[in-house]
Amino acid sequence: MVNIVDKSFIFFKKEIVFSISLILAIVSCFFVKPSIDYLNYINWNTIILLFIIMVIVEILKNLSVFEILVRKLLTKVGNTRGLVFILVFICFFSSIFITNDVSLIIFVPFSMLALKKVNRADLIIWTVSLQTIAANVGCMILPIGAPHNIVMYTIFNIPFASFLSLLLPYIIVSVVFLVVLLLLVPKDNITLLKMDKAEVVRKNFFKRILFGVDYYLLLTFIALFILIGNLENISFFNLLFTKWIVGNEVLGGVIASQVISNVPAAILLSGFSTNYEAIIVGINIGGFGTLVASMANIISYKIIVREYDGFKMKYLAIFTVLNVILLVVLLSFHVLI
Repeated sequence: MVNIVDKSFIFFKKEIVFSISLILAIVSCFFVKPSIDYLNYINWNTIILLFIIMVIVEILKNLSVFEILVRKLLTKVGNTRGLVFILVFICFFSSIFITNDVSLIIFVPFSMLALKKVNRADLIIWTVSLQTIAANVGCMILPIGAPHNIVMYTIFNIPFASFLSLLLPYIIVSVVFLVVLLLLVPKDNITLLKMDKAEVVRKNFFKRILFGVDYYLLLTFIALFILIGNLENISFFNLLFTKWIVGNEVLGGVIASQVISNVPAAILLSGFSTNYEAIIVGINIGGFGTLVASMANIISYKIIVREYDGFKMKYLAIFTVLNVILLVVLLSFHVLI
């Protein structure tokens, strides 16, 4: 019995977003009788598109495509500022196509290794903080750049080009913010040590791809769709959320993201408002701020703490300060425009 409890706690801690989403979805089922209508709650286009993207990313990752490209770029670097610049903007550009979460999963460990190899572990906290911000900025460019944007794109059938035109001003401001912070990195000479050749492991190739897909993320989406669908059918919550969200989508998206992260926030707001432009702005700006504002933030934190537990508090402090500053800047910019 104790062993089951321990395993359950470990699983809950590891998959906390899925666990909480599942618990809330189950609780909501006591208020709305389960039926075949539950299947209509789920936006299957979102689930299928997200699954396809994750499979493609796993294929590219197992072919070492990303690692080979980054290594070629690193051979051109001669100083610490240039190295950090490349590591940060690799996350920015890659998140456009492979989502912010996957970008950080791939490149944060590589970046820590690269900095360690040139004896500049002192730059890891600053670099990873900026990489996380960069990934959250880059994912604004295309609707496939992040799970929360995939949700909005599939639910509202938004024209593909609309995302960039809608979020471009915020992207420009955020990139300027990143460049200013990168200029604070010392421009010291470095010598990159020779790294082992990147190899493609052919054994169990397709098995690794299938097992590499984050199925709990897909199940999290399904649980959230059921939760929001049930809330829409509970008159009290329907009236409450409609009154709170409609007309306040940007601020609502920002506030909700700080507490429940921007993926659940996207599903929540889209269930009570059709003003998708305001919701998109709110949940993308809302990805900055607290550690839980975006799943990408948590991913970076977990990676850096796993390798350097002593960096935990310092990283959290620097990351939070930089993110809150950017959040305030973007909200102020939004008010002005």
